[in-house]
Amino acid sequence: MRRVVFNQKGGVGKSSITCNLAAISAARGKRTLVVDLDPQGNSTHYLLGKPAGEFKDTIADYLEQTVAFTVFNRRADEFVHASPFDNLFVMPSSPELDFLERKLEAKHKIYKLREALKKLGESFDEIYIDTAPALNFYTRSALIAAQRCLIPFDCDDFSRQALYSILHEIQELQEDHNEDLVVEGIVANQFQPRASLPKKLVRELIDEGLPMLPVRLSSSVKMKESHQNRQPLIHMAPKHPLTRQYEDLYRVLHGETVELEPLAD
Repeated sequence: MRRVVFNQKGGVGKSSITCNLAAISAARGKRTLVVDLDPQGNSTHYLLGKPAGEFKDTIADYLEQTVAFTVFNRRADEFVHASPFDNLFVMPSSPELDFLERKLEAKHKIYKLREALKKLGESFDEIYIDTAPALNFYTRSALIAAQRCLIPFDCDDFSRQALYSILHEIQELQEDHNEDLVVEGIVANQFQPRASLPKKLVRELIDEGLPMLPVRLSSSVKMKESHQNRQPLIHMAPKHPLTRQYEDLYRVLHGETVELEPLAD
């Protein structure tokens, strides 16, 4: 399964969600790959412990060979790095993605990522794609390459307005490039259950018929500690409530039965 975590708005938890769902997948014994398409490289730093600019054999290096004249292109799996966690692998980002984007667009290489991930899917059970907070060449490539799309939502009105635009963009891309892409749902992140506004926004989105997922990820300093320690929650704090919420989200996305509390008044 190839899953992209996408939102054009920054600060909504794309990298945290990508890495923690992938870590849970790996902890369940599935060979899992994270592809970091964000030039900032947050997922790369989180899972591999070093900034993206310190790595060789990155996703940028793989894509660059598609626009350079080479007799033999290297396989996509040669750009995959093992993480410190069992079954969890990363195709790291690079700041060079910014400089490479125009070349890739000019050469119409928008389908190259899909080709690579389909091939990698023969070796990995699950592939998670982290994206930049923009609808650019790389995020479009990711949406074309993916089978499922998860949309993080920060519970404020600016995020709500952006959400409609995101869903429209995805619908257009489905129609033109990837009819197999399914929007799995919208996940409320940094949710504050005691505050009235987040609950009001989530209820209204549900009433509008938007695909809000029943799991809401709480705001917690534990996530910041997880980033600082370079350890996904399942490894750093396996019994923490936020870790359990991530596990519930993983189960919901995989069609497993989960007992969840209703949205309180």
